[in-house]
Amino acid sequence: MQYKKLDHKDIEFLISILGKDRVFMGEAINEDFSHDEMGGISRMPDVLVEAASTEEVSKIMKYANANLIPVVARGSGTGLVGASVAVYGGIMINMSKMNKILEIDEENLTLILEPGVLLMDINKFVEPYDLFYPPDPGEKSATIAGNINTNAGGMRAVKYGVTRDYIRGLEIVLPNGEILNVGGKVVKNSSGYSIKDLICGSEGTLGIITKVILKLIPLPKKAVSLLIPFPNLDMAISTVPKIVKSKAAPTAIEFMQREVILAAEEFLGKKFPDNSSDAYLLLTFDGNSLSEIEKAYESVANICLEEGALDVFITDTDERKEAVWSARGAFLEAVKASTTDMDECDVVVPRNKVAEFIKYTDELQKQFDVRIRSFGHAGDGNLHVYVLKDELSDTEWEEKLRVVFQAMYNKSVELKGLVSGEHGIGYAKKSYMLEQYGSEYVSLMKNIKLAFDFNNILNPGKVCQ
Repeated sequence: MQYKKLDHKDIEFLISILGKDRVFMGEAINEDFSHDEMGGISRMPDVLVEAASTEEVSKIMKYANANLIPVVARGSGTGLVGASVAVYGGIMINMSKMNKILEIDEENLTLILEPGVLLMDINKFVEPYDLFYPPDPGEKSATIAGNINTNAGGMRAVKYGVTRDYIRGLEIVLPNGEILNVGGKVVKNSSGYSIKDLICGSEGTLGIITKVILKLIPLPKKAVSLLIPFPNLDMAISTVPKIVKSKAAPTAIEFMQREVILAAEEFLGKKFPDNSSDAYLLLTFDGNSLSEIEKAYESVANICLEEGALDVFITDTDERKEAVWSARGAFLEAVKASTTDMDECDVVVPRNKVAEFIKYTDELQKQFDVRIRSFGHAGDGNLHVYVLKDELSDTEWEEKLRVVFQAMYNKSVELKGLVSGEHGIGYAKKSYMLEQYGSEYVSLMKNIKLAFDFNNILNPGKVCQ
């Protein structure tokens, strides 16, 4: 596709609908808008604009579509695969200023909000109403629209599901500027194709989200976490299917290794409750009564001890829970701070294949003499595996990264896994996804994109394009 290069007339149009204070060019654009959190893919937009309403987004898209100008919608930029980078330049729409919570409906258990509301602010708002928004991705400064666009999961997915399960309705601006409302406050819907569910996980390639209706649930009254050390990761991971089968329904089942815990301790400057074992499971249980939770976690504790766990630490005070979960929440930043550069493999495999995959990354670490660190959601098989640059030269790094990533994605296919569990495909991982899916699947995805965006102006170059 040959896109139009922006000129003075295009800038004048944007200023006419937004004003000079919300249109930025050249050095006025902060460098942060050239990349996402991982930073491996970089390109500045030709112009950055701040949207304040659905109508403004609609006008921008109508103009861009008529003039073949590429557009990228952007939230907090916390992604890890380059999905919010303007790889073809053009217009970047900063949606983070559309950050109002518009309505809470206690009868229908719904929350209506704008796309730029931060994840960390949602539960703060609904908790006084004794309500709860369960999805819990690690990056709490992400916007709700960013979570929807990647169908983010997080640590509570094992019990509560992922973002898509909590989207009741969306207002979206299509690439041609038309405004479409899909879903609503209704609980059930069998009225034709579910466009709403197609938008979830589409990484901003099909439409721009301008309003969200979230499903809420009653707030659980109590929560207790278990920190369970094992002699090795294989023993820890092999216990997970037994925990799931027990029907104890943990809210979260995370796995972690000693090296990552030590990195988090150094990064945070505070001690983890225990760092003497090679591998750990971290589980959370929630419910409305302590007796209900105790029954669940005691059965799981017994399973773990029978499977070779060295101990079971109960974290039932706010102080203990904060010590454990703040460390878990800091893993990504801690690993990042320990090296010069890194890239992530966000594969998902069947739960009973997690240990085999992690064991394989240990073999790759030795074979290619490169440091690899991992942690993830053992309860749903979503792994976060980081390959670290350290002191490698740029040439060595690029070659080792290419070979190691190819090996890991090949292994995930062998184990009947998929390229991404929750961080998406974006620009960085699309070649691996296209390798895994057959031509028929990819053709179907391309045709869906074409149906929404005939001129391919919305977030071009991402996912299947």
